[in-house]
Amino acid sequence: MNRKWITFGVGAVIVAALVGTSVPANAATGTVGEVPSRNTPWLLSSTPMQNVRRLVPCGDLMYAVGTISAVGQGSHTYTRGNAFSFSQTTGAVTAWNPAVNGPVNDIALSPDCRTAYLGGSFTSVHGTSATNIAAVDTTTGAVKSSFRHNSGAAVYTVDYTHGQILVGGAFGNINGAARTEFASLDPSTGTVTPYANLAISGRYPRTSKKIDNSQLSHSGNKLLVEGVFTSIGGHARQQVAVFDLGATTVTLDGWNASGLAQSCVLSETYYTRSAAWSPDDQTIYGVSTGYHPLSGPGSSTSQPRAGLCDAAFAFSAASTAQNPLWINYTGCDSYYGVVADSQNVYVGGHERWANNPNGCDSAGPGALSRPGLADLDPVGGSANSWNPTRALGHGADDLVLTPAGLWVASDTFKQGKAQMCGHQTNHGGICFLPY
Repeated sequence: MNRKWITFGVGAVIVAALVGTSVPANAATGTVGEVPSRNTPWLLSSTPMQNVRRLVPCGDLMYAVGTISAVGQGSHTYTRGNAFSFSQTTGAVTAWNPAVNGPVNDIALSPDCRTAYLGGSFTSVHGTSATNIAAVDTTTGAVKSSFRHNSGAAVYTVDYTHGQILVGGAFGNINGAARTEFASLDPSTGTVTPYANLAISGRYPRTSKKIDNSQLSHSGNKLLVEGVFTSIGGHARQQVAVFDLGATTVTLDGWNASGLAQSCVLSETYYTRSAAWSPDDQTIYGVSTGYHPLSGPGSSTSQPRAGLCDAAFAFSAASTAQNPLWINYTGCDSYYGVVADSQNVYVGGHERWANNPNGCDSAGPGALSRPGLADLDPVGGSANSWNPTRALGHGADDLVLTPAGLWVASDTFKQGKAQMCGHQTNHGGICFLPY
């Protein structure tokens, strides 16, 4: 199959709640607006280095997790322990406060929205000892003691699907069973099940082994994972892999991309931080950090960009070896989040430009200013005119599309300087751009 290489855009799809069923198509069409809603809560800039790592909707509520201690909404302030929930329509913060004593990296909700499964780096939830994994009541915030809650190391990603809780992280054991980086748990008891038992190994220079991020396909039958590994089930895989979710077991899909084996600079050898599916599950999109390749073309900042470092890119999702369909370079700035519908591909990080294959830390010929957020064409990949702007901070960690609009999760790095979104203040950590 012929593949077209162009130095333009990429897309990706991360949509709605991770509750274990196929994700419905977004009801709205067109492009979201550039003016954010003023109803949303925000992380207070007076508390340094807060961040929202994940936003997950369930019912009318939106759940936010990360490193969170002080939340504002309207004229009110709230103390929260690394997780909170609020109304998607009014922005009102609920009383839910699981009071987690360490960062929460991900959250998945049960189909009835009554149980939240939390993964992170913590030792206590709501006053109960729980190490890195826990199930909590979404009304009271209390730990559900029937669900085992002890992971040997950090948990970074959690999904509810096929009647299983799928978790990825840096662990070698979880809830009393040996599993390396990825496991399946019974949603009622937390007991490790035989559904997922993959041999995952390998690391990159200056990194630790881990599964760091994941996205369910719209069909619910495949799972994208991103992380630090070189082999899965005896097959070479780096940065990104696809798991087939069968009725009784998880297996490694044949999809692979040899271009992801290229190293970026040594300080950023794990660089593909997020990936996702097109609405029809036929395309896989990814976004990356990495600065520039460690060696070869593009390794000098004076050369044109090359490889998949600090870029957005697209691959066919066919279960075979793949080369990129197209690439959009930022010019040596990082992307961390990506989401799309059939008409728009929204990307975010701490990038300053899009369409910038001939610049590094500067705007090359043809570069477009796109601070913090950009909308790329899903067919050709070039940046569209949409440009709400966002204060860069560390970067946009998560983008979520709902039928109402685009949610952006970010941070308060540099304190007040990361509060701006769509030219408005009081959007640290959360910015909502409605249709």
